[in-house]
Order: sequence, then C-alpha cells, then structure tokens
Amino acid sequence: MQLPRRLRHGEEATLVEHLGELRARLVISLVALVAAFAVTFTFHGRLLDWLNRPLPEHLQRPVTLGVAEPFLTSVMVSLYAAFLLALPIILWQVWAFLAPAFQENLQRTMAALVTFATLLGIGGLAFGYWIALPAAVSFLTDYDSAHYTILVRARDYYSFASLCLLAVALVFQVPMFVLALVRLRILSAAKLRRNWRIGLVVMAALAVALPGIDPVTTTLEMLPLMALYGLSIALASILEPRWRDARAPETATDV
Repeated sequence: MQLPRRLRHGEEATLVEHLGELRARLVISLVALVAAFAVTFTFHGRLLDWLNRPLPEHLQRPVTLGVAEPFLTSVMVSLYAAFLLALPIILWQVWAFLAPAFQENLQRTMAALVTFATLLGIGGLAFGYWIALPAAVSFLTDYDSAHYTILVRARDYYSFASLCLLAVALVFQVPMFVLALVRLRILSAAKLRRNWRIGLVVMAALAVALPGIDPVTTTLEMLPLMALYGLSIALASILEPRWRDARAPETATDV
C-alpha cells in the first residue's frame, strides 16, 4: 500500500483526491490498531498482572463468573492497550490530513503542542497508575469490609481501572485546553491571572464530573487539576507575547 502524500498549505486538490487520502489514512490507522492488538493480545497476561498490582494482595486474582468471560475480558483489556499503543499513529494521520488547512507557522506550533500533549498524557497515565488507582482501589476494597465478603470481578475491575487511568490522562490535558483558548484569543493570560479563583472552582467542578465514584479518586484528580491550571497560567504568560509578536507581521502584510 502506497503511503498518502501530505499536501502543502494552499495546495489545491480535487474532492476525489481528498477522499482518497482520507481512505488511505483510515486504512493506515486501522492497520496500526490491528498490529497493536496482535502485540497486546500476545502479552495480555503481563498486562493483566500489571493492572492487578494495585489490588490488595489477597485480591490480585479477580474472579470471572461466566464461561466466556475470561476470554472476552482478556480481549477487552488487549483492545484498550492496543488503542493506547496505536494512538500516536492515529493522531499523526489525523494531523497529516488536517495540516494543509493551517499556515506553516501554525503547523510548527501545532506540532509542538501535540508533542507537549503526548508528554502530558504519559505523565497522567503514570500518575494514575502509581498514585490515583492504588489509592482508589485500597479505599473501595477496604470500605465496610467487616460487613461484606469482598470479591473483585475481573470485567468490572478492568473497566474501572481503564476509566480511572483515562480520566487522569484527560486531567493532565488541562494546559493544552487553556493554551488553545489563549492561542485563539478567547482567553488571555491577564484574564487568567485576574480570575484564578474562578478557575480553581471550575477545576474542582471538573474533578467531580470526571469518572470516579469515590472521594479518594475525586480528590486525587482535583489536586493535579489545580496544579496544572497554575502551570497553564504560567505558560500562557510566557507564550502569549510570542504569539502576539508572530501575528504582527501577518497583520501588517494583510494591510
């Protein structure tokens, strides 16, 4: 299969050419997902052991209640992991398709922001796995343990763990969202600094709205949200003047 050629900014193409490029990029994304699934399913035992580590020692082998549940649960976990593994390629195909609509300087900015978002996502997954998920699991599996015989069902636990990790990874994208609003001139660094208290209230409300039924998960999502909001203000104060200076020559040229 021939790789699709990335169009340059302003380069004209017919509708058929655009549809052909879109189809090729969808095929590449699907092939990447299938290849990633082949890898993750091959090593799904290690993935399950990795996800089971946050559980208390006596619960580190979750139970299954159906004949097909062990197989289906392993496939589900492998699909989650495959999507994460293939996500950089999928995002790159999306970006390569949309990039010609942006000017060259904006393309460089977007490439830098995508790299920054990837690093934030990796940091969010690490924080979720080593801090948020163990704390949430410990709280939930110990709650009223004197009144219950606690067994952890594999399907439910892996769904909960995936949602928890995804929620924390999304939390870590707050700087990207704030910087995008500043770049689009919907917000400004000065407005962010002036209304920082309102921003913290919004971050707290967002933490409550994210997946997580227990106060431990909510609190552990709220703390990095507030810290990342402060980082967003600092980054906006640094980058906004540079973006303003970069727009000045373009405005002068248009005039």
